[in-house]
Amino acid sequence: MNETNRYVKIVEWSDEDQCFIGSCPGLFYGGCHGDNEQLVFAELCEIVADTIQTYQQEGKNLPPATANKDYANKMLNVA
Repeated sequence: MNETNRYVKIVEWSDEDQCFIGSCPGLFYGGCHGDNEQLVFAELCEIVADTIQTYQQEGKNLPPATANKDYANKMLNVA
């Protein structure tokens, strides 16, 4: 497993922006956007990899991993 797999990557449709929005909560704010869901996810994966590489090059500790936290079931319990 590489470091990028330790972080949840989310691509969702935004009615407000009328496009897909990609984000990686816990690692960085913001993200990427576009009309094609698959392309947004691919770009998001590149941004995550670049962000991790920057952390490592600067000798900074990575934020805690967000993968494997079962967020989907936790959200069902809130809804």
